[in-house]
Amino acid sequence: MQNLEEKIKFFMRRYDELSKLLGDPDATRDVKKYRTLSQEFAHVQSVMEAYGQFKKTQEDLNKTTAYAAGETDAELKEMAEEEVKDLTQSLEQQGKALRTLLIPPDPLDSKNIIVEIRAGTGGEEAGLFAADLYRMYVRYAERKGWQVELIDANESEIGGMREVVFEIAGLGAYGRLRYESGAHRVQRIPVTESNGRIQTSAATVAVLPEAEETDIEIRKEDLRIDTYRASGAGGQHINKTDSAVRITHIPTGVVVAMQDSRSQIKNREKAMSVLRSRLFEMEQEKKEKERSDSRRSQVGSGDRSERIRTYNFPQSRLTDHRINLTLYKLDAIMDGDLDEVLDALVLAAHNEE
Repeated sequence: MQNLEEKIKFFMRRYDELSKLLGDPDATRDVKKYRTLSQEFAHVQSVMEAYGQFKKTQEDLNKTTAYAAGETDAELKEMAEEEVKDLTQSLEQQGKALRTLLIPPDPLDSKNIIVEIRAGTGGEEAGLFAADLYRMYVRYAERKGWQVELIDANESEIGGMREVVFEIAGLGAYGRLRYESGAHRVQRIPVTESNGRIQTSAATVAVLPEAEETDIEIRKEDLRIDTYRASGAGGQHINKTDSAVRITHIPTGVVVAMQDSRSQIKNREKAMSVLRSRLFEMEQEKKEKERSDSRRSQVGSGDRSERIRTYNFPQSRLTDHRINLTLYKLDAIMDGDLDEVLDALVLAAHNEE
C-alpha cells in the first residue's frame, strides 16, 4: 500500500504541473507539444479518478466490516456480510484496474491503430471466425468511445471475411490492443458442419500503430504504384474503372493492395496509410529486438504465426496461452468485454520488464 501511495503522490504532483502547463498560452502555440501534454493529462486524470473510486470503496468496506462485526440482529448481520463480500470483490477489481493505469505508458500507446485480420486454416469456418473477431474489436471500440473505419474487406459468400483491414482511432488504442497480434484459434461446431463435430480453425491478427508522415520517411523513388480494375462485389463500375491500387515498397518488398473505394485517389491514400504503418511496425520491431535480445516478453513477440489464444465455444472458455489465463465468459468477450484479458496482458508485459 505504501508503494501505491507513493506512486499516487507523484501523479498528484504531475496533475498540478500539467494543469499549469496546459493553461500557459505558449503551450497552445506548439500543436505537437500541446497534444502530447493533453494526452498525458488525460492519462493522469484517469489515474486520479480511479484512485478516488478505489479509496471510496475501501472506506465503505471498512465501515461495513465494522458494522457487520458489531451487529447483533441476525438478519441485518447477514445482509452486512453479503455487502462486505461484494465490496471486497469490487475493491479487488478496482485495485487491478488502478495498477494497470499506474504502468508508465509507452510513447506509442496513445497512437491510433490499423488492425489486419486474415482467415487461416479451416476453410469457410475460418472466414466466419475472422468476421467474429472483427465484430469483437468493433464492439470493444464502441465501449471505449473510439471510432472505427473500415479500410478494406474481402468477404466470403456465407458472410465470413477472408481478410479485413480497419482503423481504430482513440486515445490509448495501441496501448490497449497491442498484444492482440498473433494467431487466434477457435474450437466450435461450424454452421457448415452437418455431423455436429467440433472443428478447430484459426485467424491471424496484426495490430499496427498508425504512422504519420513525420514518423517514417518514404521516398517516392522507392515506390511502384500499379492501378487495375477491382474484383468482387461492387457494381458495374468494376468493369469500367481502374480504381484498385497496388503499392510496392521496393527496398522491403512490402506490398499493399486496396480496392474498397470507387475512388482511385482514396484507395491510394488508404494504401499509403497501411504501408506507412507496416514499415513503421518493422522499424519498431527492429528497435525492440535490439533492446530485448537478452529476454523474451511473457506476452510473446507479436509474431502473427504465434498461437496466442483459444476460443472454445462449447465450454464458453477463452484461454490466453501466453499468461495461462482462462475465463469462462466467452459470449461476453465476443461482445467486446475484453478489459479483463487486456489488463492481464498489460500487467504481465510490465512485470517482465
